Amino acid sequence: MNALSPTDSAFLWMETRNQPMHVAGLNIFTPPPGAGPDFITDLLADWGKYLSARPPFNQRPVLRMGLWYWEDDEHFELDYHLRHVALPQPGRIRELLAMVSRLHGNLMDRNRPLWEVYVIEGLPGGRFATYSKTHHALIDGVSGARIVAEGLLRTADEYKPPLWAQATIKHPSAKRAGPQPGLIAQLAGVARAGREILPGIGSGLWDMLRSVDDGAPALPFQAPPTPFNVEISGSRRFASQSYSLARFKRIGDATGATVNDVTLAICAGALRKYLEVQKALPKKPLIAMVPVSLHGETDAGGNQVSLLLANLATHVRDPLKRLQRIVQSTQEAKERLKTMPRLQKLAHGITSISPMGPAMVTGSARKHPLFNVIISNVPGPRKTLYLNGARLDEIYPVSIPTQYLALNITISGYCDNLGFGYTACRRSVPALQRMLDYTDESILALEQALASKSTKAVTKVPAKKSAKPATKRKV
Repeated sequence: MNALSPTDSAFLWMETRNQPMHVAGLNIFTPPPGAGPDFITDLLADWGKYLSARPPFNQRPVLRMGLWYWEDDEHFELDYHLRHVALPQPGRIRELLAMVSRLHGNLMDRNRPLWEVYVIEGLPGGRFATYSKTHHALIDGVSGARIVAEGLLRTADEYKPPLWAQATIKHPSAKRAGPQPGLIAQLAGVARAGREILPGIGSGLWDMLRSVDDGAPALPFQAPPTPFNVEISGSRRFASQSYSLARFKRIGDATGATVNDVTLAICAGALRKYLEVQKALPKKPLIAMVPVSLHGETDAGGNQVSLLLANLATHVRDPLKRLQRIVQSTQEAKERLKTMPRLQKLAHGITSISPMGPAMVTGSARKHPLFNVIISNVPGPRKTLYLNGARLDEIYPVSIPTQYLALNITISGYCDNLGFGYTACRRSVPALQRMLDYTDESILALEQALASKSTKAVTKVPAKKSAKPATKRKV
């Protein structure tokens, strides 16, 4: 058995009927040219031959002496995890998103490995989709995107067994094999970890206590109460749309902002419009929690994530000024994290949001939220991928709303596009689909503001200098 880390275990402890803690991905495919009507049936028949699963897909969570472990499921049943469904007519994207919304609100059975794969047919033109959900205790968003990429193919002529049967997928909780260190080496490791963790705890506590002026980095408890910071139900609504990455890069190049900053600014514009329509836009700016992946700093598995808080400047009407405020906020937060070792970053992030649990239990998170919304940007595959000949067209992440954080925005890259996934409590965030319209408007507002600024710069003609100096009037 493999013990879960405290971070991974937290996702199991936090889970309730109204707060499922799984993440998911919606992928849309086009069958290969000449594929007949039995393509999906044949695909599922082939997958059905792989009745056994490899780690981590054969492991279920068990509780032993107050600690969570992964244990091999000796009664693994593929039919429970692999499901074939069809959309109701007319089979539009609207029906697909409605189905994903319903599926995403369902808890998974902890007596089994915590993953499910749905193959969904019935889209126009013979296209089909897969909806794959996995518990957050097993993977984080970055790990999930990597596993999906590893499970697919780079050409249409190749073949791979289904994801759960592939030997190349590593257990997210697995550690690099090697000789176990002796007692003295273990103690030295603990001491080194303590030297990194304690400063992270201290800086996290200081962030909660200190005050800050407008324009400085966002800190916990600065966020205003909003309609997103309420108790949630177990039902979900999901909305998604894909946008050209080139548009985001052009905005970033023109303003000196990163693509991530532009993404935050676009989300900020959409959130501002949504709250304006709901007549609930606060005077203070919304604060977003932005996960920061640490997988590049370690080979450890599981959830390797710290966080930063970003001021979304939703109180600023001008889209370019709003973007400038966001850039200032994120740059200063990144500079702080850059100086910290990995364990210090982890400790800083966990400590910064540690009051969230008590605030949720007491209900104070409604009036005094640590932050208003989670916005996550997950890197995705840059090359076109295939599933046994079918081309992967679109990728959309489906994430986790929690109590007093009723809306989660996750963006995933694929080739030259960014897929926006809005996941929310169905009851607490009405008319979620309008966020797609507001996202369109937010992108256009930035592009038009840049075009207007460029036009003014070009048409501005300097005043002509007179040939003779002007004569001063005598007083």
